[in-house]
Amino acid sequence: MVTEKRKTFLVNFAYFGIILLLAFAALRYALPLLMPFAIAFAIAYILKTPIHLMTRTLRLPDKLSAILAVILFYTVAGALLTLASIKAVSAIASLIGSLPGLYETYAQPYFMEILLNIEAVLVSMEPSLAAVFDDVGREMIQSLGQLISSLSVRVMAIATNLASAVPGLFIKLVLMIISSFFIAVDYDRLTGFCLRQMSEHAKAIFFEIREYVAGTLLVCIRSYIIIMSITFAELSVGLSLLGIRHAIMLAFVIAIFDLLPVLGTGGIMIPWTILTVIKGNYPLALGLLILYLVITVIRNIIEPKIVGSQLGLHPVITLCSMFAGAQLLGVVGLFGFPIGLSLLRHLNDRSVIKLFR
Repeated sequence: MVTEKRKTFLVNFAYFGIILLLAFAALRYALPLLMPFAIAFAIAYILKTPIHLMTRTLRLPDKLSAILAVILFYTVAGALLTLASIKAVSAIASLIGSLPGLYETYAQPYFMEILLNIEAVLVSMEPSLAAVFDDVGREMIQSLGQLISSLSVRVMAIATNLASAVPGLFIKLVLMIISSFFIAVDYDRLTGFCLRQMSEHAKAIFFEIREYVAGTLLVCIRSYIIIMSITFAELSVGLSLLGIRHAIMLAFVIAIFDLLPVLGTGGIMIPWTILTVIKGNYPLALGLLILYLVITVIRNIIEPKIVGSQLGLHPVITLCSMFAGAQLLGVVGLFGFPIGLSLLRHLNDRSVIKLFR
């Protein structure tokens, strides 16, 4: 009996291990190659209800409604994305171009003042070291200025490389748009063909997964809206107490930036704190640092609890899955791993599959 249990365990372990390996390979390698078509299918799925509504309300043919819905979607999305991109590129280019001037205006005089103070102390202690330190310090400041200038040049080179990748992105965009039209027009036919290839039991599992994943995505969106609202409230209060102008607007911008998994709040707060130190405003820099630490600690505490409670997972499991997912698959893994574990728990609770007791 013990031997049979071990054989059963090994078979189940190998079975689910192969499934997880195939899923990882699909997400890691196949999904990037098929991304234009996957996005096109997602857009067609989103537009399915509006298309049916247009067909019933305006009494148009299904295919004409699908074509009009896709055109309207890409027109609105393209206009918003173009406007946002122009604003973002303009702001980033302006900031990069002004880096050398900011260094010469704010940072270099501050560093010179520090060197003069250190030099005065050395003169009082050992006059012979003052000249050596003065030469070394000036060379360091000059090298730092050259580093800032070269950084601007490198960033511009990166922007040029990104611009050279535009043709490839344009081809993918064209494929996505064309695929959206074809999939939206024949959505029911395509999905019907795929469903006919499944057994009744497989169909039941598929519909269970689709319903749960769709609801879970809405739950995740709601969870991160809650987290963003808490961060916005903390920033609004903190920046207002520090006497920052336009505190509410800045808090809103930083709270949106906080949703980015790599940068987060620190992407704005840390450079802001460093620039404030360079300007010599130590009280404000200390306040910004304390505010950033408070927000970071609170977010690390509430994020696993809020996301985990919404997904039905323990906070530790949620935190581990988010960390592992981010390390393996980046942004996709950050959100996909907790949703995947939540889906497995749901299927296990419904006795669709049996993974644990």
